[in-house]
Amino acid sequence: MNPTVGIAVILTVLQAAHCQMIKDLSACLLGQSLRVDCRYENKTSNPLTYEFSITKDNRKHVIHSTISVSENIYRSRANVSMHKNLVCLYLQSFTTSDEGVYMCELKATNDYTGNQIKNITVIKDKLEKCAGFSLLIQNTSWLLLLLLSLPLLQAVDFVSL
Repeated sequence: MNPTVGIAVILTVLQAAHCQMIKDLSACLLGQSLRVDCRYENKTSNPLTYEFSITKDNRKHVIHSTISVSENIYRSRANVSMHKNLVCLYLQSFTTSDEGVYMCELKATNDYTGNQIKNITVIKDKLEKCAGFSLLIQNTSWLLLLLLSLPLLQAVDFVSL
């Protein structure tokens, strides 16, 4: 076999084995905050880096990133949470001046396929409110408290009978 063909075959196999593929990018309003969900398919346990940015007036502005430096105007308003196959950007005090094309960029360490990028246009008046399930993702402490208190509630019901 030609060495060039052999290397190409090996790289193709490595690409299929290591890639992070962005499956979906969505945005919704969570109170006065914007939430941008970047869902991806995880095919590796390698560390994941991300960048959320916005394009306004034909200029890219980095909101939150582990790849590059975030811009000052977003640092105090933006945070990111990572869950299994989901990276969420939260932008507090979202206004019409924050409208634009939002981008999620993901890169896994030692990923031979390069960065995965997906865009979504965000217009405040067209955003829907985030679903109830999203609140569970953001803060699960109340759910844990409820589950832990179920035996107590059952005991109270049994005593009152």
